[in-house]
Amino acid sequence: MKKKISLLGATGSIGVQTLDILKRNPEVFELVSFSAGRNIQQVEEIVQTFQPKLVSVILKEDAEKLQVAFPNTKFVFGAEGLKAVASHEDAEVLVNAVIGSVGLEPTLEAIRRGMTIAIANKETLVAAGEIVMAEAKKYNAPILPVDSEHSALFQSLNGENPKEISKLILTASGGSFRHLTRDDLADVTVEQALAHPNWSMGNKLTIDSATMMNKGLEVIEAHHLFNMPYDQIDVLLHKESIIHSMVEFHDTSVMAQLGSPDMRVPIQYALTYPNRIPMQNANRLRLEEIAQLHFEKMDFDRFKALALAYAAGRAGGTMPTAMNAANEVAVGLFMAGKIPFLQIDELVEKVMDQHEIITKPTLEAILAVDKETRILVEAMVK
Repeated sequence: MKKKISLLGATGSIGVQTLDILKRNPEVFELVSFSAGRNIQQVEEIVQTFQPKLVSVILKEDAEKLQVAFPNTKFVFGAEGLKAVASHEDAEVLVNAVIGSVGLEPTLEAIRRGMTIAIANKETLVAAGEIVMAEAKKYNAPILPVDSEHSALFQSLNGENPKEISKLILTASGGSFRHLTRDDLADVTVEQALAHPNWSMGNKLTIDSATMMNKGLEVIEAHHLFNMPYDQIDVLLHKESIIHSMVEFHDTSVMAQLGSPDMRVPIQYALTYPNRIPMQNANRLRLEEIAQLHFEKMDFDRFKALALAYAAGRAGGTMPTAMNAANEVAVGLFMAGKIPFLQIDELVEKVMDQHEIITKPTLEAILAVDKETRILVEAMVK
């Protein structure tokens, strides 16, 4: 039987790589629904290739035009369209590959259907991790990590006793500016920030990697996925991105997952878990060719965004929600040329300093904080 997949964010970096896996393994997977943004030409190509039952786009007029062109597929749009795709009745697995907190409500819809969630959308767990994990437990919906770091932790923990963990160690490449001091960052450009040395990712993720906020979001995500206190989650600078993360146990043993930097590997593992299938057209890891691996202690003064994320996670409640929303808007402003690179961190810190934490928020409270924070950051810049 083919495993039936719903995909949020089909035209983004993770979405495109997910589709590559599905296309190479047609006997294993079937794409039944997907969502996309404004790249309608790409949407048309995906529909022609996979013949899904349901597709969601952002704009109503795009959905109407596509419906005429592809009468055998149903087209919907907007926030409700995202929810419909995420919780499609025929789907078994939801791959959440959208960027930002827009992925939160569709994920909850899928969880309440008891679907398996392959999550690449960090912001869902950052903004509302306690609610998401509680709902997943209630509806017996497995949450499988797609991020390379969390997939590495997940694989390293297979068959282990969680009570015997000493700490989780997330590795970080250091991003586009790992060779620069903080003073050097004042005048860096968007193009420079998008030139990641190891990974091929979407623009927002690449900027977050340059600030190290991406790693901060991953720390919060790891806290929720593995029920681990922040004091037992470390970050280690590892420029080669060969060791994707590690787990240290009480007896000092360290388990690690290694591989070439290829996001298709953790995506495919989440789709096939608990089994593995051959990875087509992939580079195998040759340690004799790499010869050396390098590691450095994380500098929290240099990478201020990571320190802010740890602080937000420890504060809890709605603080991570506010931090995440502020960062999303600030990154967008930097990419639009409206603020310098270092102001991303500054805006996030200002929001956190002003935020009044709701300790046990409802979903409605989280969505309200998210919305209010976005308005606040825009006002700060204006």
